[in-house]
Amino acid sequence: MTHPDRDPSAAHPPGDAAPDTPVRDSGALRRATRLGLGALALLLAGAGVRAYVNEVHASQIEAGTRERAVRSVLFTLPQAGQAQRSVALPATLKGRNEAAIHARTNGYVRAWKKDIGDRVRQGDVLALIDTPEVDQDLAQARAVLSQVQARLVLAQSSLTRWEGLRQRDAVSAQELDERRAAQQQAQADLAAAQANVRRLQQLHDFGILTAPFDGVVVRRNVEVGALVVAGGAATRELFYLAQSDVLRLTVAVPQAHAADIQVGKEVGIKLLERPQRPFKGRVTRVSGGLDVATRSLQVEVAVPNEDGQLLPGTYVEVSLPLSGSAKALLVPPNTLQFRQDGPRVAVLDADDTVSLRPVKLGRDLGRAVEVTSGLGPKDRVVLNPPDTIDAGERVRAKLAQAPSAPGSPASAASSAAPSAASSAASSAGGGASAWTPAPAQAPARS
Repeated sequence: MTHPDRDPSAAHPPGDAAPDTPVRDSGALRRATRLGLGALALLLAGAGVRAYVNEVHASQIEAGTRERAVRSVLFTLPQAGQAQRSVALPATLKGRNEAAIHARTNGYVRAWKKDIGDRVRQGDVLALIDTPEVDQDLAQARAVLSQVQARLVLAQSSLTRWEGLRQRDAVSAQELDERRAAQQQAQADLAAAQANVRRLQQLHDFGILTAPFDGVVVRRNVEVGALVVAGGAATRELFYLAQSDVLRLTVAVPQAHAADIQVGKEVGIKLLERPQRPFKGRVTRVSGGLDVATRSLQVEVAVPNEDGQLLPGTYVEVSLPLSGSAKALLVPPNTLQFRQDGPRVAVLDADDTVSLRPVKLGRDLGRAVEVTSGLGPKDRVVLNPPDTIDAGERVRAKLAQAPSAPGSPASAASSAAPSAASSAASSAGGGASAWTPAPAQAPARS
């Protein structure tokens, strides 16, 4: 230990180093080196762990991205179509005979005898019309007829006298010919006057409106004192009659089914407001050719209506049975894609690979569409295929389950929670729902 008052330079001569300084410096250097190497090793280990973690995360993200990139779809299986086919066509019932009763003479309505809903027989009086102008014209025409008859009598007697004078050669042949011409002219005037009287008499008789056939009054557009004017089709009708004991209807059958229609074939008639009450009709007439504008065949059907259950003017659906059996498959309408080259469907292969197939369609049954070619009964058809789906694309597929019957346990469970198919559809973004084929008796709509 050095004394504080002593100069250290005096104890050690200049130029001589302290004996313990190198030992202390080398120990500190080794310690610093070890600490630096340890820190470097820690840094390298942390960098390695970080790189490994980053690689693991990147692999997980890539795998998740590939997993989410696979499209989720719902599919269904085609259903077998029914062998018995029919086509439903809209139609309107009409009476076997229908007529709009117009005024054929001018005048004022004196009285009407029948009202809407009244049943009339042929010849029954519907209304009476006063025709004062026609009555005056008729009286004048009868007076002119009397004048012409008087002239004819005078001309006939003059001709008889002149013929006697001619036999005695008292008059010339020219004068006799003039008397004969006057007599013939008087006969012609008489015929014209008689025709005019008959015309005016018929106009007068038109003041009594009568029923042309047995039927029922559908409309009445006449009131007492109303002025009626004879005219064309633009004139308002006074009465409208329909014969309703046998009704008729006309339907336009498409060209594809024209060969199945024959005279005498029985057809079904259905009222939308009474679907449980069936009516029957029979084909009475078939047009001899197709309408070029619509490519359809005009068919007339007679419908018995003795009990009066059907009314003229009623809208009905006519079910025409078709011959033969069509081996068609039924698919939901939301499986179809329509392109310029025709309709197509997306079908799943065994490895859930998508293939796009063109198909040929048959009838549209509303909740189902017939496919006549391009599909098999075991093909898995994608519901709501997006426009971006490509052939050869791998997807995750799930079968869309048909809905349960109302009141069943499965139905109650489905009402309590969404079904798996609906959840899958929501996650896929397709919005597909399960489908049920149209009933066997549901006819096609043309």
